[in-house]
Amino acid sequence: MITTQYGWAFAKAGHQVEFYVRPGKAAIYGPELPLELLDARKKITGDLIKETAQLTLREDIPDNHDFDLIILSVQHYQFAEAVSFLGPKIGNATLLIFNNFWKDPLEITNALPFNQLAWGFPQSGGGFDQAGTLKGALFADVHFGTFGTEPTDREIAVRNLFSSAGFKPIEHKDFKGWLYIHFAVEAGLFAEVLKIGSVAEVIRSHKHVKNAIMNVRELLPVVAARGIILDNNKDDFSFYLRPAWLASFLLRMLTKISPPLRFFMLSHNNPKEIRSYCQDVLAEARRLGLEVPRLESIANKLQAVD
Repeated sequence: MITTQYGWAFAKAGHQVEFYVRPGKAAIYGPELPLELLDARKKITGDLIKETAQLTLREDIPDNHDFDLIILSVQHYQFAEAVSFLGPKIGNATLLIFNNFWKDPLEITNALPFNQLAWGFPQSGGGFDQAGTLKGALFADVHFGTFGTEPTDREIAVRNLFSSAGFKPIEHKDFKGWLYIHFAVEAGLFAEVLKIGSVAEVIRSHKHVKNAIMNVRELLPVVAARGIILDNNKDDFSFYLRPAWLASFLLRMLTKISPPLRFFMLSHNNPKEIRSYCQDVLAEARRLGLEVPRLESIANKLQAVD
């Protein structure tokens, strides 16, 4: 879904894009995809785009392919399986790893050719409705990072690709820290969703948004205890250090004036995703001997994540 939205944007910018699907799925999906996107690359309120995208689907990745870039964007708990399939098929392409991590990203990718990797994180969300229309929100900012080094030529080329399609690359030199912070922030927000029932119920309530912000604060020390220097990415969590009432007011106001942001937040409705973030952070806090009472309070809702 995420790669479909970015692929659509790349195709609109004149790039050749193909989508890999599992064997037997191309005939089911077909070459046309109805889209309804809130495109916020130019303004916070977004432009509503309704069209039928023409897709090139393929069910194989040949050994002698000449792709310049392959984008891998999956849930963190699907990553190992995706790598086992894709790893032998990279060829000479650059592989953009475009998803979140709670495990060490360098360790979990040690079977991949490191000098061919680029690292990023999307700013889009959405899903398919019952009629098969992809409804989503797409933002200008796209996060990229390295692990204390300067971007390689391959990584620079990836950033230039996104720029050519109207996106704004945001750079992070401590990308592992950024990923861990982002994961903990998501876990804090999801903890309140598990407690209350849905994202929609949380964001319509000043009290529940305040609680979510307090959850995030509780989990930042877990990130620090993993050896992460929080100040390396302070701009990415300082919002949650504001007085909780103020941060709640601002966040709820933003969801009212920005339909794309509201849609983006509401798109986080995958129960397995929500539980897994909370479960993984709670397990790490317990391993480190850290008290996280707010997260512990919803432990009974963390069913096994298959």
